[in-house]
Amino acid sequence: MGQDGDDAQGGGLERRGRRARRVRLLLIAVAAFAREAIGLRALGWGLGGRVIVRCGQGHLFATIWIPAASVKSLRFGMRRFQRCPVGRHWTIVTPVRVSELSDDDRRAAAANRDIALP
Repeated sequence: MGQDGDDAQGGGLERRGRRARRVRLLLIAVAAFAREAIGLRALGWGLGGRVIVRCGQGHLFATIWIPAASVKSLRFGMRRFQRCPVGRHWTIVTPVRVSELSDDDRRAAAANRDIALP
């Protein structure tokens, strides 16, 4: 066998190691997506789309919220650091439970939308 046999075995182990890492990363990504999607569902929202959020200063506005994706914000699980279009400041925002909003709150939040990027 010699050196060629060792290289073939070593290459196989290396490929299995890379595949295992890829599978692990995929499982972590799926778990993160599922966790966020379940959190949105518990708050009365679907899997994403336009969601009403409250900023750290209490302003309500609508933003696009897609689990496991963001371009205009930094994600921290069910919280995001992004710009509030109402107060024009950077803040932590969290989705609001639909049942806790009055009709006036929903209308005001819908009137205050941030930019249309996820």
